[in-house]
Formats: sequence, structure tokens, C-alpha cells
Amino acid sequence: PCKLLDKNTFSDKSVIEYVNKNYYAVKFNAEGTEEVNFQDFVYTNPNYDPSRKGRNSQHLFAHALKVNAYPSVVFFKENGDLIQAVPGYRTPQQLEIFLKMIHSDDYLEITTTEAWEKYQKEFKHTF
Repeated sequence: PCKLLDKNTFSDKSVIEYVNKNYYAVKFNAEGTEEVNFQDFVYTNPNYDPSRKGRNSQHLFAHALKVNAYPSVVFFKENGDLIQAVPGYRTPQQLEIFLKMIHSDDYLEITTTEAWEKYQKEFKHTF
């Protein structure tokens, strides 16, 4: 699913244009070895095993963000506060609603399941 997200969603022209115009995109390997300095804390992956095939240990940064599904798209406020993690593979059209809802701050008004269902029903896709 991670490679599909890269291939099908993040290579889509509409997604690229919207993300480049409205977000600072960062790709992060939640099982990788990169050292991440975020909000005055350094996150690592101390249990990473280079000899392990397949899935590896979860990076502490992903753990701190409560990401437990891959792939996930994580949204932050400009000050670095977490807004929302969107787990799972999404097509460009499925990701569009999250990109636009968060950019427009509409997510601040969606506080119930009913409000989310109404928002989805009324959302006009352009991707």
C-alpha cells in the first residue's frame, strides 16, 4: 500500500499541485532509521534490525504520533501541533477531501460522526 500511495496518489497531477500550493510535504519511513528532531525532542528507531526481512520496528516518531497503520498521511498545524492522521491507502479522490477539509479549517467544525457524514455527502470533488 505504501508504494501504491506513491505511484497512484502522490504522482497524480491534481494532488501534486494542491499539496505543493498548500502544504509542506515530508515523506517519512515509519520503520526507518532517520533521526527526527521535532518540538525539542529527538526521535529514533532504537529497535531497528538491519538483518530483519520485511516489516521492522516502528520509529518512535511514528509511535508518538499514534500512527499504527501504513501508509498514513499525517497533518500538522503550522506550529507543529498534530491535527489528524489519515490511515491507509487513499486514491487521489479519497485523499482530496482530507487535503481540502484541513486546508480550509473545516475540520474544526466537524465534531460528530453525523457532521463528518454530512460533510462527505456534500463535498464536491475536483480531482
